[in-house]
Amino acid sequence: MSRPLKVVDSADPAAVFRALRAALSGVGPAILPHPGRPEGLPETVEQRVAVVVETSGSTGRPKRVALGADSLLASAAASDVTLGGPGQWLMALPAHYIAGVNVLVRSLASQTEPITIDANGTRFVAAANELDAALRFVSLVPTQLQRLIEQDDALDALRRFDRILVGGQATPAPLLARAAELGLTVTRTYGSSETSGGCVWDGEPIGDTGVRVVDGRVELSGSMLAHGYLGDPERTESAFHELDGRRWYRTDDTGTFADGILRISGRADDMIISGGVKISLGEVEQAVRALPGLGDAVVVATEHAQWGQSSVVVTTRPAELLQLRDAVAAVLGRAAAPTGVVVVDAIPLLSSGKPDRAAAARLAGG
Repeated sequence: MSRPLKVVDSADPAAVFRALRAALSGVGPAILPHPGRPEGLPETVEQRVAVVVETSGSTGRPKRVALGADSLLASAAASDVTLGGPGQWLMALPAHYIAGVNVLVRSLASQTEPITIDANGTRFVAAANELDAALRFVSLVPTQLQRLIEQDDALDALRRFDRILVGGQATPAPLLARAAELGLTVTRTYGSSETSGGCVWDGEPIGDTGVRVVDGRVELSGSMLAHGYLGDPERTESAFHELDGRRWYRTDDTGTFADGILRISGRADDMIISGGVKISLGEVEQAVRALPGLGDAVVVATEHAQWGQSSVVVTTRPAELLQLRDAVAAVLGRAAAPTGVVVVDAIPLLSSGKPDRAAAARLAGG
């Protein structure tokens, strides 16, 4: 059996919210929240598909993740349990990203109306004050949290939230420490469109999420998993597999899982070879971001005449290269030390608030 697939303008979160309610209940078509006019979509999808989320692929070819109502609602239920109950959400993320969809699904599951604002944070203070539920939540990316912390008038608004979820990318340790000093209850989330959003909070799996690391790669399982990629069986087969009756999603992230805690070290596709040594750009970036004033720095690859490849730090704050090299070398070894620093007026961002690494690489000459 099949059902129609409808594109909904993600610039109108209220429209996405209404269409999502119908899609999850089964009375309406499946939806693809999108800011433009995507091409190559089928008119119908399998009946079990409720939402399609388009996300960029490492090859530049977009991935269209097919999610079922059961998966999305299982994610929302696990969130409610971990948060201590259902509450009202402030929607500060684009509605075409899984984190934005997740906020809307949680709101539907909680039977509350989300307050929506521009993803850049416009009206944040006023919107936070409109929340009137017993429990109040917001989901942000690290860049948003950093900007809000720096705004004096936003601190009281941030303190109104019972939980601030931060995900989409690694959150710098100094930012987490600063948030704690200010009395903010921040939780780091990890997940992807393929897992209906965040399924690991502060390193611990929530709900029935299963975690394991195979050959250095993180794999996830549980009732929140997507059905696969729309119209792409080959990619689906590559990313999802079954073992002993349990279905697993093989992520592009590297890390370790010990004593019930998942620690992400980087991405499998962010590895470079510098002087014959394999280096993770993610690990270099974590080491750089731990330094004072460099919490928003981005580390990108560049060609190097002597070493083949090396890393360059793109930052909005002037930094002494020798000090940076020593700091990174102390953590990761001398081979991982960056070979350059590029100071820019602002870190280029995607509409989700994440760093635009391709644009940063161009600024660095990579």
